Amino acid sequence: MVGLSIGEKHFIQGGIAQDLRSDGRKRLTTRPIYVETGVISQANGSARVRMGATDVIASVKAELGRPNALQPDKGKVVVNVDCSPTAAPMFEGRGGEELSAELAVALQRCLLGGKSGSGAGIDLSSLVVVEGKICWDLYINGLVVSSDGNLLDALGAAIKAALSNTGIPKVNVAAGASGDDQPEVDVSDEEFLQFDTSRVPVLVTLTKVGRHYIVGATSEEESQMCLAVSISINRQGHICGLTKRGGAGLDPSIILGMISVAITVSEQLINTLDSHIAAAEAG
Repeated sequence: MVGLSIGEKHFIQGGIAQDLRSDGRKRLTTRPIYVETGVISQANGSARVRMGATDVIASVKAELGRPNALQPDKGKVVVNVDCSPTAAPMFEGRGGEELSAELAVALQRCLLGGKSGSGAGIDLSSLVVVEGKICWDLYINGLVVSSDGNLLDALGAAIKAALSNTGIPKVNVAAGASGDDQPEVDVSDEEFLQFDTSRVPVLVTLTKVGRHYIVGATSEEESQMCLAVSISINRQGHICGLTKRGGAGLDPSIILGMISVAITVSEQLINTLDSHIAAAEAG
């Protein structure tokens, strides 16, 4: 937890109320973004993203597996998050494990619409090689290197950048397999298919401090929040998922207003992130 004096708390809350935050931003202004791709050579795709002083890394590993019997026409995606004990004092011991699990569940819900995959920002059907028999399993791993608030949004941006950097090996399926026989496949070491990120969302977290909502909250601002709602939105404006932190309840009409604000913020964030990803890939 961030230890603040009463005066510091009043300063943060007063600045947000007057639409002039401690770092000079307005309530709905995001933090500067830095993107670097291809940071882990052993992965199929990877990226490092810094939002302000929050620094995260995401990697994607693709492995051939067998589709779930209940969803034979879809591949699988597993999200895992690790919080480095050096990223923040609260990450030491059990605190880091609990937060890692919480972040992983929230990202799974926001990127895939929950375990069912309905409303998914990632097209699971594109991961199928042979329906009911062979599919790609994507293992998405996030690492929090340094934490200064707004972790979900930073991890979501890093995952989108890592997926943009991901190449899926081309698979040739041998003819002749029938019935329950497992087809023979040849996985290319030279030909790769670029992963389609057109539907992959970004996350926009609206953090309520006092009577107002802010985006890109720092850890000091988060220490004063009563609740936070994270909404994942893709370039088409589709809501892919939503998750909430904090004990205060919300009226449905307020949530609709927050979604409207998040859509506006997401348009700017997606354009900024995509331009950074394109520059990083070109570099």
